[in-house]
Amino acid sequence: MNAPLPDVPEVRVVGLPQLTQGFDLVERLGLAMHLKVHGPLEPMSGERLAQLAEEISLHGRGGAGFPFGRKLRAVGQAAIRRGIRPVVVVNGSEGEPACRKDTVLLNRAPHLILDGALLAAEALGARTLIVAVTRNSTEISIRSALAERGLSDRRGQALRARVVRTPERMVSGEASAVIRAAGGGPALPVGRRERAAESGVGGAPTLLSNAETFAQLAVAARIGPRRYGHSGLDSEPGTVLLTLSGAVARPMVVEVPTGVPLRYVLQLAGAPPVPQGVLTGGYHGNWIDAAAVHDAVVSRASLAAVGGALGAGAILPIGPETCPLGESLRVASWLAAETAGQCGPCRLGLPAAAGGLSDVLNGGGPAALEALREVTQAVKGRGACKHPDGSARFFASTLSAFTDDLAAHVLDGGCGRPTRGVLPLPAAGYQDAEESIPSGEKLAVDWTLCQGHGLCADIVPELIRLGPDGYPALADASVPMHLRGRAQRAVRRCPALALRIEQAPVERPALPPGTGRKALDSGRG
Repeated sequence: MNAPLPDVPEVRVVGLPQLTQGFDLVERLGLAMHLKVHGPLEPMSGERLAQLAEEISLHGRGGAGFPFGRKLRAVGQAAIRRGIRPVVVVNGSEGEPACRKDTVLLNRAPHLILDGALLAAEALGARTLIVAVTRNSTEISIRSALAERGLSDRRGQALRARVVRTPERMVSGEASAVIRAAGGGPALPVGRRERAAESGVGGAPTLLSNAETFAQLAVAARIGPRRYGHSGLDSEPGTVLLTLSGAVARPMVVEVPTGVPLRYVLQLAGAPPVPQGVLTGGYHGNWIDAAAVHDAVVSRASLAAVGGALGAGAILPIGPETCPLGESLRVASWLAAETAGQCGPCRLGLPAAAGGLSDVLNGGGPAALEALREVTQAVKGRGACKHPDGSARFFASTLSAFTDDLAAHVLDGGCGRPTRGVLPLPAAGYQDAEESIPSGEKLAVDWTLCQGHGLCADIVPELIRLGPDGYPALADASVPMHLRGRAQRAVRRCPALALRIEQAPVERPALPPGTGRKALDSGRG
């Protein structure tokens, strides 16, 4: 089983470095070395900065890919209209186990990120800068960089700057979760979709973007759009940072111009010559096959054309020696455990989908496959944040990318290959995530005793719904570990002693009742 990625893996560059310039000289660019390598940076007006972002086609590098220039204009217009000074937030929260490119920048080139963020803050007239990070190493580095510039959160400063620490979780890097954490709340999505440009930290218009995005802005502001466009494609100029892991000889972060063949980047990291599949964009991304790898170049448009995704820049090949569905199940179980628990699609749908994939692998047959397809479809577009949609995309991509393996498991009982665990997951806590879906236990009712009191549905509504006749309808899925305590409480408090917990059967092909589209929506909140 592969070890988790280190905080700062090996860094390579294809062509001339931009973001990683100076990495060959020192391990970390302090302010003095940063200025020697990159030179000074002149301020810009908000309009000029937005024009620059548009001229270089700068899109967010955190996964969503939203045009930065449009976001900058929206924040500026909202601030003027409302008469409120905006806030600038650098999202360095990198809670996905397969991503390290922002961590590399925060650890080794923190001043390049701060350059872009301060450039935007001055252009917008912001008086607050917040940097959100997830790891000890990134917090230490960015605090040191702020101190080198004389920036702090003390009153009376023209610009107050502070660092916010978020948990190392998938949902904690979501924009609304970062904004909530910056305001002193939990690092969880707010449960409703709001535009940060209108109302973000403290209700103020907020420019929130990924750490690499601000670093790209700083590079372009120094060298200008023309020189910036000398690297990469005309349609997507510049370079991108990719994190390569999975079945590779050397996990690494690589800076590469857009337009470079994807197969070359994989060869650089020592990936299998003919990978069984490559997961592009990370654990909210899409699988592509070896033929697509041969055709694709590094760019948003090219990867999308072959069914992949650039996303947050994570590229994960797997070789022919491992079961791709088993690898996907490990990730699916982790995604289900990463839920914020605030809406039905996350709280119910993702565990049901992970359990469904487990059923497919364990001999559930065509019925299990159909159940998995149904619950995956039911999750889409119904979450309070983007985690259910991204996870559903991963499930759907898995089912479409590995049809031969899927047929082998559904029709023949398996593909004959072990699951080697080549896709990185957290070392600490992974076992808990894996065990939570499924737990090996399920709820059952003795219908000769049940009197329809309905108390059980009040205690654990995630697993029990009251049917139209007032009697409980139980989910057929295993009880997740995080609900086990409440399930036991429901058993103890059943007035008729009709509810019990029993070991779940190995084969369970049917879709859990109550986890279809209506039930998922009813759990929203």
